[in-house]
Amino acid sequence: MDIAANYEDEMMIKTDHLTKAYGEKKAVSDLTLSIRRGEVFGLLGPNGAGKTTTTLMLLGLTEPTAGSASIDGKDCTRQAIEVKRMVGYLPDNVGFYSDMTGRENLRFTGQLNGLPKKVIEDRIGDLLEKVGMTRAADQKTGTYSRGMKQRLGIADVLMKDPKVVIMDEPTLGIDPEGMRELMFLIRSLAEEDGRTILISSHQLYQIQQVCDRVGLFVEGQLIACGRIDDLAGQMRREGHYVLEAAAIPDDRGFKELLEHLGNVEKIERNGDFYVIYSSSDLSRELNRKALEGGYSLCHLRQRGNDLDEIYRTYFEKGEKGNGSLNQRKSKGFLSFGREQRQGEE
Repeated sequence: MDIAANYEDEMMIKTDHLTKAYGEKKAVSDLTLSIRRGEVFGLLGPNGAGKTTTTLMLLGLTEPTAGSASIDGKDCTRQAIEVKRMVGYLPDNVGFYSDMTGRENLRFTGQLNGLPKKVIEDRIGDLLEKVGMTRAADQKTGTYSRGMKQRLGIADVLMKDPKVVIMDEPTLGIDPEGMRELMFLIRSLAEEDGRTILISSHQLYQIQQVCDRVGLFVEGQLIACGRIDDLAGQMRREGHYVLEAAAIPDDRGFKELLEHLGNVEKIERNGDFYVIYSSSDLSRELNRKALEGGYSLCHLRQRGNDLDEIYRTYFEKGEKGNGSLNQRKSKGFLSFGREQRQGEE
């Protein structure tokens, strides 16, 4: 069930030309964005892109230099207290009182939020079960793994029953199995509870599995926004294709064959196969020329919905006017995402 589709006209998070400058440096520049109720939205970009500054403005913890932000119609600056009541925030490094159990930490959070005792105890039981932490609830949190702390952190955020949950790098440092469990839990918060989830992250592969839409953020600017399929389709319409290919025999002649295909922009070696960047779909031409040249293709895949490639393409389009700094950031960001994915496979 897609709850976001049922509330298409109900925007929970809105920014209008939101800008934050520190002197001449703009950490966030002219950000206009709308996120629907029940939607899981990924704000993706390398470290230093402006994601944290955006989050701070949404939480009312720093004032924008220009523009505005609102959550459920409440201005994040002028009505910061009301915003905090309806928003739960999960930082990248969740902190608990290590000498208290998970249950005791949740109880303390409930008391801080002024909840009645019965509501606190009922909610603790329900939330511990929801995040899969019932068995570990009475262990001291100092003994918890990072993944366990992240799950308890979600329960802690949900104690005040927020309409919106903002998560900062929720998958960082979690093993593959814990990652899958966390992704399932995040998805359920939107689909079952109708909560709006905003995830800030630089880990593309993990986040693309759970988000309804993504916004690609670079140096304070939103360079693209939409569903991953739509962004990939836009790339193809603009003439950006990426093809993986490998053949037997894997010799110099095969690389030369690839270099002489039509509309090739760049060829890279990636392990056992080549990656061919082009302005048209070369799969048919490659099939034909490989056959004519006596090569047997053992791997041929057109990359279509790979968020790594989508980000790379949009990033390189934007870097034409911004020099080599963006290129260095882009390469570091993308290689990190690929290394993570290969490690999980």
